[in-house]
Amino acid sequence: MILSPSQDDRHVATDIAEIPYILPARAWSFYTLFWLIVLPLWSVIPIAWSFVIYVLWTGNIWSFGWSGRICFAIAFSEVLFSVHHYNLVRSVSGPPLNGASNLAERQASFIRVLKSGLADLTEESYDEESLDDARPGSPAETIVQLKADDPRAVDFRERMRAWFRRSTWSSVKKRDAYAYLYWVFYNSEMPPLEFLTGQQRAVLDDALSRVEKRAGKTIPDEPSVGVQPVRLTIDEVNVNWRPLTWYVMALGVSSYGARFGCYNGLEYFVRIPESWDAVHGRRPLVFLHGLGLGMMQYKIFLSDLLRNHSDRPLLFPLQPHISQNIFHVRFLTPMPRQEMIACLVGLLRELGWVPPADEPDDTHESYKNTKSSMSSGVVVLSHSYGSFVHTWLLKAYPHIAVRSCFVDPVAICCWEGDMCHNFLYKPCTTASNLLMRYFVGTELGVANTLQRHFDWVSNSLWFEDIPNARDPDRTLVVLGGKDAILNAERVRRYLSTHGVSKGIYFDPNGAHGQPLIADGLGHDTIMKWLRVA
Repeated sequence: MILSPSQDDRHVATDIAEIPYILPARAWSFYTLFWLIVLPLWSVIPIAWSFVIYVLWTGNIWSFGWSGRICFAIAFSEVLFSVHHYNLVRSVSGPPLNGASNLAERQASFIRVLKSGLADLTEESYDEESLDDARPGSPAETIVQLKADDPRAVDFRERMRAWFRRSTWSSVKKRDAYAYLYWVFYNSEMPPLEFLTGQQRAVLDDALSRVEKRAGKTIPDEPSVGVQPVRLTIDEVNVNWRPLTWYVMALGVSSYGARFGCYNGLEYFVRIPESWDAVHGRRPLVFLHGLGLGMMQYKIFLSDLLRNHSDRPLLFPLQPHISQNIFHVRFLTPMPRQEMIACLVGLLRELGWVPPADEPDDTHESYKNTKSSMSSGVVVLSHSYGSFVHTWLLKAYPHIAVRSCFVDPVAICCWEGDMCHNFLYKPCTTASNLLMRYFVGTELGVANTLQRHFDWVSNSLWFEDIPNARDPDRTLVVLGGKDAILNAERVRRYLSTHGVSKGIYFDPNGAHGQPLIADGLGHDTIMKWLRVA
């Protein structure tokens, strides 16, 4: 590797954090998808505006037949909807309304981030040192000054680059780091340094000192060279319009033979076999879906579940804010963590799948740590964004999710920034990138959820948060090596260094969502694991 003249001799080729990120050239598949699908769909609104303005200007509407008037009505509906959509985008474009969570909690979580990867663990061994003896494996190392060439420091600098849009580490200046850290702790734009309170400056200085120790290098106090830190919830909301027709088509949801219900605002589909009983029947399964079109995009998988698990109850909680259901009353007001989990657990209790009232954790030891008591609790299967809700449940009620299956779990290692960079910030170069960005990432509800309601502290799933993480009968993590959103290899490595081996299914050629497609190896692995109990 030949370094550019601006990089001095201190930066050697082995320092991967100093290798400039080069965006790959756009593939032909990108242009094919753009011209044949994205551009025509995007053009519906400007075409509708042009048609309506032309017709009203010329007065030709009175000469139209029924077909012409229907076309005008549709175009006029698109015009009105585009104005409504524009106002909705403006309503979510301001600063986040939820503010920052507890500062002490954020500081503790950030220290936990800095300690990740600090312990000298290999994939063949793990440490038993833990802050929680009930779930060992969390490294409790002390953050000390590392040398610049320490592999742990080099790896940390490379990971942190994602939060600075893949800029080289040497280009990150102290002002850039302060702006990022202020967002981490206060979830807002940092004011000029001279306007910071004494406490705020102390918080930032302490965090920066720890970052520099962990990185093995001092961040220079020099003028910024234009590096922009990723501050997910205060950066400009990136939304692309789409027509009313698209949202109407997205409403096409089948019940799959399940019953629709609503519990305190949480809508769901549930199927309970008539012959099932809570004492002797198979454990109920809860499926937490990801971003996109809600249950519609899981049609094949859900049909397979209902067909192959006809003897067990199935629950599908709905999340309209990430399902492009713009007509839903809570489309732009997603349930926060506490409300979502209160509703989900309350629903499980109402269905009789978990004890009617919460009890101290020690009363649940019999079914948390043994395989013989399989009649209480539920099996939770989550995909992608659904792993965040899965995480909330495990943190609040670890005894309820007796078995957990994570498919493409973006909650694991989300503190490293790959998910945010790949899904929302990285320019698209392939058809799959463009497909995810336009049809999912820049949709209004999804953008509002991720860019105004994302809480990295609550959403981060650590090894020690997963009960029985090393037991392959209780925990399964399914990953794809070609996942374009999360860094599957780093997730696999993180779990492996904590002693998880048999409970990981890693497909080197697997893409995001591919395990939920029928007839795939990942799909078969999931179905086989679900049949155990």
